Amino acid sequence: MTATVRIAPTPAGPIDVGPGAPLLLIAGPCVLESAELAREIALEMQAVAARLGVSYVFKASFDKANRTSLASFRGPGPEKGLRILGRLREEVRVPVVSDIHEPAQAEMAADVLDILQIPAFLCRQTDLLVAAARTGKVVNIKKGQFVSPWDMANAVDKVRGAGSERILLTERGASFGYNNLVVDMRSLPVMRSLGFPVVFDATHSVQLPGGAGSRSGGQREFIPVLARAAMAVGIDGLFLEVHPDPDQALCDGPNSLPLAEVEPLLKQLLAVRRAVAGVIDG
Repeated sequence: MTATVRIAPTPAGPIDVGPGAPLLLIAGPCVLESAELAREIALEMQAVAARLGVSYVFKASFDKANRTSLASFRGPGPEKGLRILGRLREEVRVPVVSDIHEPAQAEMAADVLDILQIPAFLCRQTDLLVAAARTGKVVNIKKGQFVSPWDMANAVDKVRGAGSERILLTERGASFGYNNLVVDMRSLPVMRSLGFPVVFDATHSVQLPGGAGSRSGGQREFIPVLARAAMAVGIDGLFLEVHPDPDQALCDGPNSLPLAEVEPLLKQLLAVRRAVAGVIDG
């Protein structure tokens, strides 16, 4: 049985994620490019979520520590980035999530964030998982491209062993040869069987890691295809990297969804969700 996880307190009130709860939308740019862009995206996504009756959490990384090239844009860093996210949270009244990469970042990030996210490459890092769990905040663990869905039980056990039951699990594709990912839709019910809500990252799942030489490529035309499939299989949340102009994004543009395409896609996905209601959780 999949538990319902409550994200609380948040500026928008408590948010329940899991069976019977509204779909959770986690959406925003890959990395914090500027406070102004973050605000623009957050306001638009907040309005879309309100119109469609879904829960919303703004996502952006304050530091992308795993960029392909040393010259790649990483973001403003922890101190400045968390200040931007904190102001956004307060002024727009929207919950926020970002990645942490080191145990020392957990406590400072927990002072601002509603959800602490564990990057896929770091989902086996025991000290990072334990530090995140001990903050008491919801921990979103992204499944590594190199990890089977059933082996995510070990990551769950580390967080639970540190005293937390506030866990989300995110699928974002598995390595398929070189510079490619594939999504095994079986992973969604497998991870859901671990007892916690599952989120599908439809944008990183179409990434071509390192596929453009000094940066990653992507196939954004397949985002709607995979998202519809995941919704039919059964998910509790959807993760999207979105940008007003993905071709000009400073990070992950090739696998980001244009901002204007989010609402039409969500309408499709919610129709799929309604069509399978009662089958997955019933």
